[in-house]
Amino acid sequence: MLTYHRKPVCLSLISTDLPFWSVVETAGTLYQKDTERFHLLLTAPPLITCEVETSLNTEEILPHRTNTAYVPSSPRVLWLEISPYRVIMTMQGNGQVSYRHFWEKGIYGVSRYWLPAESLQPNNPIRLRNFTKTLTLTGKQFPEHLRLEYELWAEKVQLGCYILNLEIKH
Repeated sequence: MLTYHRKPVCLSLISTDLPFWSVVETAGTLYQKDTERFHLLLTAPPLITCEVETSLNTEEILPHRTNTAYVPSSPRVLWLEISPYRVIMTMQGNGQVSYRHFWEKGIYGVSRYWLPAESLQPNNPIRLRNFTKTLTLTGKQFPEHLRLEYELWAEKVQLGCYILNLEIKH
């Protein structure tokens, strides 16, 4: 039972205790795997990295500082596997930061981050844990709204509380 639909999507990630938020509005392709399982595929805007060059002499820092922005040529692909019981989100693309999150209500899931190839350890992911406090999926025939509330942990240190909100317009 594989059917697909192209839909407008708004994906936001907000921290409830840190000054962090991100919003992506784009078109996504919704694939129906069975009655309660869906895959959503969308293209995310590229991460823009900046390099700052400075002089060693403090008197010359301001006049000689230049910013060079690098925008990758290929898109980043964001893939969500959605069901009322669990969500898996994977970001891949163009040698930038990639990640994979696994959320299931009431359990500690795994969040993995892969750094760009030029980093010190390109093949070893950074592994964090996330505790999913709530997972709510609404919609009649197709998902319309997903809300995840979770905590992110590194060992015994909490790295913040987050809300992931997904709206699919039908």
